[in-house]
Amino acid sequence: MLNTGTLFLIYCLSIGEVFMTNSDATGKKSYQIQNGPCTYTFLLPEPQNCGGPSSTFTNQVQRDDLVDYDSSVQRLEQLETTMENNTQWLQKLENYIQENLKQDMAQMQNNAVQNHTVTMIKIGTSLLSQTAEQTRKITTVEAQVINQTTRLERQLLENSISTSKLENEILQQINEIQKLNEKNSFLEKRVEDMEGKRNTELENLEAEKEQLKKLVEKQTSIIKEMEQQLLRTSSDNSAMKQQQQELTNTVNNLIHTISVGSNPAMMQDDPDQYNDCAAVFKSGNKESGVYSLTIPDTKQQFKAYCDMEIDGGGWTVIQKRFNGLVDFHQTWKNYTMGFGDISGEHWLGNEIISMLTQEKQHVLRIDLTDWEGNTAFSKYEQFSLDGEKQNYRIHLNSYSGTAGKTSSMGQPGSDFSTKDVDNDKCICKCSQMLSGGWWFDACGPSNLNGVYYQQGQNTNRFNGIKWYYWKGSAYSLKATTMMIRPSNF
Repeated sequence: MLNTGTLFLIYCLSIGEVFMTNSDATGKKSYQIQNGPCTYTFLLPEPQNCGGPSSTFTNQVQRDDLVDYDSSVQRLEQLETTMENNTQWLQKLENYIQENLKQDMAQMQNNAVQNHTVTMIKIGTSLLSQTAEQTRKITTVEAQVINQTTRLERQLLENSISTSKLENEILQQINEIQKLNEKNSFLEKRVEDMEGKRNTELENLEAEKEQLKKLVEKQTSIIKEMEQQLLRTSSDNSAMKQQQQELTNTVNNLIHTISVGSNPAMMQDDPDQYNDCAAVFKSGNKESGVYSLTIPDTKQQFKAYCDMEIDGGGWTVIQKRFNGLVDFHQTWKNYTMGFGDISGEHWLGNEIISMLTQEKQHVLRIDLTDWEGNTAFSKYEQFSLDGEKQNYRIHLNSYSGTAGKTSSMGQPGSDFSTKDVDNDKCICKCSQMLSGGWWFDACGPSNLNGVYYQQGQNTNRFNGIKWYYWKGSAYSLKATTMMIRPSNF
């Protein structure tokens, strides 16, 4: 049993520090072993006091043990000696173990401290590097925050400046609006005053208008009377002109009789014999020129230019243009009576044309010349013109010619219009817009009485002398001739 306790004590001493304490009150020795945080206490057996027999023993036992008492004492003494030796040995072993364990524990502590120091240094280094990286990141973020803050502050400053400017502008606008309101109020008052004055003026104008209307009516009646007087005077002048023409013809006949080789174009026979140039041609006068003619069924004479060369001759010219010396933007009356120079540019007169074409069926020929020297013609086998009551309505049929495959004269049955008498089918008043007098219909594809434009200025002119199906609507021609001849020539 002692050996077992000794081994256990040696095992415990091998794993921890052993401390021996003093004996307790019972006389037993105690041993403490420190292993880490744990402390273990052991009590070793001590020899009992065996000096005499116990009073509790019976006499029978005392007698039986008395013989062996001396041997037992000897054995106990030996055991006590052995225990003391063992105790000394244990003390030496304890001292040895303590010395060896102290060195090992110191070395282990040093190793642990070194390992812990290295680990702590590594951890500290890692923490320092992480701290430096975090510090760098924090510095970068702080710089970004400072930059962003600076930019925001700058923007706020700019916005503040802009806001101040806008506030100033708004204040200026408010001031201007107030001024405008004041001006508006002032103008409203002036407008009210002006409206009152205008109403008064309108009333006065209405009264003056009534007076003017009455005055115009009086003047109209006076003008009609004057026109009648002018007509009577014109008829008297016509009679005087007729007498003068008769005298001139007589003188010319005498000159022709006396002079040999005189110009047959200037020779005028008895005008009562010739109603048109076809009759003059058939009488043997085949020289183009101005002849005196007589309106059928009347004694009223007129002069006309006779073309005796084109397409067999015998043509009575009713319109001629070639130099722009005559203004064709004339009134209704002038187009009715005729105007211009018979030997130059002229319009024969709608009344004469109507009388000639009402007597018998006529052919109309139109010759055209452009600024490039090209010529073309349009021919109508049936042509007539109504009287003034029918607005000199035109009638055409059987077209042929080289000035376009289609006729440019517009719709047959169109009325004649001038700048002061509008008979077209357009609300725009074609004569005023395109100039001249013509059978415009709805402003139509032709107008040979338009404005005369010289070369270089004759393109892109919609109010010029146009013939659409030959040169288009914007080309103004150089020369035109309109002439008529009986269909049975």
